[in-house]
Amino acid sequence: MITLRKACAALLAACLAAPAAAADGRPNILLILADDLGMTDIGAYGSEISTPNLDRLAGGGVRMRNFYASPFCSPTRAMLMSGSDNHLVGFGDMAELMTAEQRGKPGYEGYLNERVVPIPQVLKDAGYRTVMAGKWHLGNAENQSPAARGFDRSYAMTMGGASHFGDQTGIVAMDASKPPKAIYRENGKSIDIPRDGFFSSVAFTDKLIGYLDETEATGKPFFAYLAFTAPHWPLHAPDEDIRKYEGRYDAGYDRLREERAERLRRLGLLAPGTPIYEGHRHWPRWETLTAEQKRAESKRMAVYAAMVDNMDRQIGRVLRHLESKGQLDNTVIFFLSDNGADGNSVYDVGETRTWIHRDMDNSIENTGRPGSFVEYGPGWAQVGMTPLHLYKAFMYEGGISVPAIAWGPRAGLASGERGAPAHVSDLAPTIYELAGARHPGTEYQGRTVLPVRGKSLLSYLRGQSPSVRGPDEYLAWELGGRKALRKGDWKIVFANAPWGAGRWELYNLAEDRTESRDLAAARPDKLAELLATWQQYVAETGVLEIDKLAERPGYSNAGKYYEDLAKEAVLPPRQKQAAR
Repeated sequence: MITLRKACAALLAACLAAPAAAADGRPNILLILADDLGMTDIGAYGSEISTPNLDRLAGGGVRMRNFYASPFCSPTRAMLMSGSDNHLVGFGDMAELMTAEQRGKPGYEGYLNERVVPIPQVLKDAGYRTVMAGKWHLGNAENQSPAARGFDRSYAMTMGGASHFGDQTGIVAMDASKPPKAIYRENGKSIDIPRDGFFSSVAFTDKLIGYLDETEATGKPFFAYLAFTAPHWPLHAPDEDIRKYEGRYDAGYDRLREERAERLRRLGLLAPGTPIYEGHRHWPRWETLTAEQKRAESKRMAVYAAMVDNMDRQIGRVLRHLESKGQLDNTVIFFLSDNGADGNSVYDVGETRTWIHRDMDNSIENTGRPGSFVEYGPGWAQVGMTPLHLYKAFMYEGGISVPAIAWGPRAGLASGERGAPAHVSDLAPTIYELAGARHPGTEYQGRTVLPVRGKSLLSYLRGQSPSVRGPDEYLAWELGGRKALRKGDWKIVFANAPWGAGRWELYNLAEDRTESRDLAAARPDKLAELLATWQQYVAETGVLEIDKLAERPGYSNAGKYYEDLAKEAVLPPRQKQAAR
């Protein structure tokens, strides 16, 4: 009898709980992050690459054309998760590139520091189920992993990049005798990934869908973070995806840039007559490359396109899964890239060049397959940022402007294009407002924490306000000694030679988004005004301004991409094997 009463009581409780969970009313939130995706690398922003699922989200949601990230991966992720500035939360510079003068200083810890209460923790405390799959890049140790920062379930590659196949190879060799190994953690614990049948975009999507199925049983709304490593180098894709694009890029950089610019004009994203930045004088033009270099470059772009295409298909799988569960309409989706397309080279870091040339087969035939390690290169990266100036690692618009889409009709998000400046740190407060969650402010579990610096975009995304920030508010960036600040339509930028002038430059972005006319000499009054605001930013965030830091050799000052391309393109697989 007692057992029967207990069973009836449990059944009654379950029946009462089910309507309560269903009546929660709060939206699910899906945050999707691409890695090193260029501004014009998806169809909704002018690309020829097949991205129907992202185009669907853009068509039914808000497509932002002035959305800013950091010019590097981990600082963007730190600002995304915290809603604050990278110099406050542990990534005053990339952990991998910090100098002795920076490392260990406040805000330069190299992991998401304990002053941060990140999005998953805030939402978990508010009753959300929090899950993620993909690239973390905010700390490698278990106590710095997603599991320690609020995710109920997580499957994470914790480093800056890795092979997209199951060999689990890392991307930077500090010792050529020890090939690097990427770190993966599932729910905080170190794991080895399956060697056979693994491809990063598919594997991360599989895991996320599994976590969403588990979440359904809890009756809670979810916060899901899908952080692809695509299309970050090394460029890898399944053979069938590569075949779809082989030969498509034989005409080279200039032809593709013209095609994308024309699509941008048709989409209303590029005004007629706007100057188009065609690449830095340091890099050779397409017509100067040898026939073998052109073949190699065409193949690399085909692999890159295949990675983007594959990523879009995985996003489509998630959308269809949510639709099949009746959850899609009650889900708000954000999609963005973490920085501009990457035209830099990791070969100059540590012993990476020696390791790659010794162990990898980068022949044209093997490009994109397991055992290859090729990069995107500056020519294609510049096309990926059409019409903007330069690419990842720089504070010009091409380094910090990214595609960004917000979709959520049931949450009142509008559809169409929005042009006011917005920033990656704005997403955390936007998500909190959508979820009815409250960030703890300045104290959490007995410790002092950072408040949110970003601004909620919700009224802006709903079409209720024309802008995010007032005329006296600013956005600012600093990484590796390169700097920028935007206030209203005006922007100052500092980049070391040969990439920049080696001094502060000034641009009016309302008239010159491609930063083709430096007005520093013509408008010293405006330059002085923005420099005063820059000092305010430095004081607020603890930026370490180190003389000549931007000139340090290595990754973002690398200049041998085409030399390596020439060596690798002409070496057939059989010779490569013999040379090992």
